[in-house]
Amino acid sequence: MAALALGLIAFVGINKEVVVTVDGRTTSVTTVAGTVGAALHSADIEISARDKVQPALSATVHDGSRISVKTAKKVQVELDGAERTVRTTGSTVADLVDELDVPAEAKVSEPATTVLASSGDYVEISIPKQVHVVVDGQIRSETTTAATVGGLLDSIGIRLDQDDRVSVSDRTPVIEDMAVKITRVDNAGKDTVEEGIAFDTVAEEDPDLPEGKRKVVRTGAPGTLTKTYTVTRLDGEEVGRSLVSKEVTAEPVARKIAIGTKERPEPEPEAEPEPAVKTASNSGGDSSGGGDSADTAGGGAAGATAAAVSGVWQSLAQCESGGNWSINTGNGYYGGLQFSQSSWLGAGGGKYAPLPHLASPSEQIATAKVLKQGGGWGHWPSCASQLGLL
Repeated sequence: MAALALGLIAFVGINKEVVVTVDGRTTSVTTVAGTVGAALHSADIEISARDKVQPALSATVHDGSRISVKTAKKVQVELDGAERTVRTTGSTVADLVDELDVPAEAKVSEPATTVLASSGDYVEISIPKQVHVVVDGQIRSETTTAATVGGLLDSIGIRLDQDDRVSVSDRTPVIEDMAVKITRVDNAGKDTVEEGIAFDTVAEEDPDLPEGKRKVVRTGAPGTLTKTYTVTRLDGEEVGRSLVSKEVTAEPVARKIAIGTKERPEPEPEAEPEPAVKTASNSGGDSSGGGDSADTAGGGAAGATAAAVSGVWQSLAQCESGGNWSINTGNGYYGGLQFSQSSWLGAGGGKYAPLPHLASPSEQIATAKVLKQGGGWGHWPSCASQLGLL
């Protein structure tokens, strides 16, 4: 009995009452353990290497000792868009933020007083950053806690149309000193322009207008073509356009010209020259060759009647040869109307003389009329044009 009593006294003497607080929950533990670690083990409290225990596990336990245990918890943290798993011994979100050394201005998804569970918590944290946004011709420097570019634009009140362009994706994470360029795209612009339509020229024969004459009966007027475009502008500057419609809003009016077909009146036939009268001085012949006085003038009958010619043929001869019906310059063209030998003979002039300049003006004119029937005034293109015959 004495031994039993001594043992009981010894047991009572080494038994201790300690207070253990685990993550804020306090209980009393009776233990004979001599250290903090042994005391926690005797109370079935498991400790991991990441848990925070005060005093240390090797510290001696006394009756009335207080032991604090803060277990390490797994928390999923998204910091500026990057996710990672964090183990913390903090009890609340405020403790977690403090452990991560996050600035007080940071944006945190959960209230600071939220108690962290042993696992499964998720916390988003965004640290304030300086960014620069180029929009509508201005550079805006902003401080933001938005995690992405899309959130940044929403937070500063920038609205985008469906055609607007952003230099980076709206899902791009925001980083310090980031620059974002917004280009305004306008595809709704319209522009209407008018273009002229050239008018045609039509010619009609006029039997009341002398042959070769032209007269403007109606002046032409250009038409109008209206075109409508859609215009694309980037930040107000036009960069392209597309035709969407075109319409003739005014038809062109053709210019009308009357070309005369009425035959011009023929000149009165000239009287044949009287035969030269031989004088006594030449009736007997001339040792120098003699002959009619008209022939010695260098033009025969042509020279004698040139003055009697008038009208259009005289005007034509004046232009072609200076009005000299007997001219022969050696250039292959002869007479007042400058026939070539082939055209002279082809029109029947050979019945008058072998070469045009040897025929009278009326014979040259008669032959010219035959030639004109086969090609019009175009046989004398330059002078006929100057005289308005073409």
